[in-house]
Amino acid sequence: MNIPVLPENKLSAVAPLKQLNVEKKEVELILVKEQNGVQYTNSSIVGSPSSPGCTSGSADVEERETWGKKLDFLLSVIGFAVDLANVWRFPYLCYKNGGGAFLIPYILFLFIAGMPLFYMELALGQYNREGAATVWKICPAFKGVGYTVILIALYVGFYYNVIIAWSLYYLFASLTNELPWLKCGNPWNSPNCTDPLLSNGSFLANGTSYAKYKNTPAAEFYERGVLHIHESKGIHDLGLPRWDLTLCLVVVVFILYFSLWKGVKSSGKVVYITATMPYVVLLVLLIRGITLPGAMNGIREYIYVDLNKLNNPQVWIDAATQIFYSLGAGFGVLIAYASYNKFDNNCYSFFSGFAIFSVLGYMANRHGVEIKDVATDGAGLVFIIYPEAISTLPGSTFFAIVFFIMLLTLGIDSAMGGMEAVITGLSDDFKILKRNRKVFTFATAFGTFLVALFCITNGGIYVLTLLDKYAAGTSILFGVLIEAIGVSWFYGVDRFSEDIERMMGFKPGIYWRVCWKFVSPVFLLFVVIASIVTSSELKYDDYIFPYWSHVVGWSIALSSMLFVPIYALYKFLCMPGTLKERIAYCITPEHEHHLVTEGNVRQFKLKHWLAI
Repeated sequence: MNIPVLPENKLSAVAPLKQLNVEKKEVELILVKEQNGVQYTNSSIVGSPSSPGCTSGSADVEERETWGKKLDFLLSVIGFAVDLANVWRFPYLCYKNGGGAFLIPYILFLFIAGMPLFYMELALGQYNREGAATVWKICPAFKGVGYTVILIALYVGFYYNVIIAWSLYYLFASLTNELPWLKCGNPWNSPNCTDPLLSNGSFLANGTSYAKYKNTPAAEFYERGVLHIHESKGIHDLGLPRWDLTLCLVVVVFILYFSLWKGVKSSGKVVYITATMPYVVLLVLLIRGITLPGAMNGIREYIYVDLNKLNNPQVWIDAATQIFYSLGAGFGVLIAYASYNKFDNNCYSFFSGFAIFSVLGYMANRHGVEIKDVATDGAGLVFIIYPEAISTLPGSTFFAIVFFIMLLTLGIDSAMGGMEAVITGLSDDFKILKRNRKVFTFATAFGTFLVALFCITNGGIYVLTLLDKYAAGTSILFGVLIEAIGVSWFYGVDRFSEDIERMMGFKPGIYWRVCWKFVSPVFLLFVVIASIVTSSELKYDDYIFPYWSHVVGWSIALSSMLFVPIYALYKFLCMPGTLKERIAYCITPEHEHHLVTEGNVRQFKLKHWLAI
């Protein structure tokens, strides 16, 4: 398939093209073979027929696999974007921030920032057919942001796999006639364990909300039976890894390895199960949930519109940050997945809340408390409140099994995406890793396993909380901001639009170009500043983390963010020429470096910085 070259006046360059000494080139993508349902393409630079000085096929030929079907790619993207946060974070944020009113800022930010950035990453990966690092051949000084998002994806894998291991542990524990978190009297229970079905709610007389009460059978199973947090005094007292959680973690790592070891031809098939299963399970749980006593009360609380909440700036900040977790932009995953698309492919979590809040309404009705007393987010929702509700239902074993299968598949999908971003990003940059993909995939999976062992010790929940706070908080927002600036202002929206026109046959509309150039960068800057200003004290329940743990946390965050300025400085120092020429080399696409002279740097700025 030959990709037509745009007219000379539309080619992006630092200086005007001169027909005598600059030859036009085009990209030729040739389908060379199809193996096991996966198509491979050869990319080569060939000379224009009007340029006799260039020999066809003279450039290096590189083989890159593509998705066997468009559905493989679509399900992989959906599977990554729809993760555990859609179950334990979004429904609670919606309830806390005015119910249906929360959708107003959420949908607004979705259109002005979320969708444009989502589209940008997909197009960027597909056109350049590179991972998160080498895709920055379009603007070499920004390659550091590629390493930033790769490192963030690796950090997230350190603790995200542990949450999947918890889900697997609960799944195994559910294979009994009576769920182990239904009653007190188990070896892990404390003398203070209180069965809420027998106490008639008297244990809440001191004003403690039900969600925060730690002596119910379900809460003690999670904190004492699974985490063993009672055997740790804090983050300074971790202990040894728990053998049962270690086995679950080993299973998770092996699932990830065998899902990714052959690239998209293996992961593209796995997602047919892992990306669709959660929707089936969620539908089953919703149908069962709405038949429970008090379910409608929970749903009404969930969708109740309280417009007064919109006066609170925190509501808008929550909506802005949730966009990134809902769409998955900024982790390098969308770039990696899209890089395996065919060149001309068209790359154009509210539902879970109903299932969750129908059950929360049932719990509130059963214990005679208000919805706000049982509503919570995070692990407490999916590993304490929801399992407790399931344990009181007829057929509880069945519903527990399908619920934790849903959590398992949600987690596996997202973990696959994060690990693929690391593998693709580094293997595209270091060809020896690409030639030994299976070994590199195993090394990556085993490396995340070793670090994850710290999270399955007696005090492992403190390590996990620290990583969750700092590994992908401000740093991921910073990475997306730099990415947006690099594409829109240094590479240029005009260039980027022409790239998309080469792929799809038409330019993006003015809406996309204005969002990429102005709206999205301003939005991202606002979110980064807000995340720093509103940063709260790090704690887990009543445990307040010591000062040194914050230093460790910010060191983790900075370790990824510092790649941006360090690599830019390194690239500047390595470039030849005068000061202005070095700057031009750093911000000019690699294939245009031969056009750079000191005299046309200013022209480049005027042409691409102001263009839309």
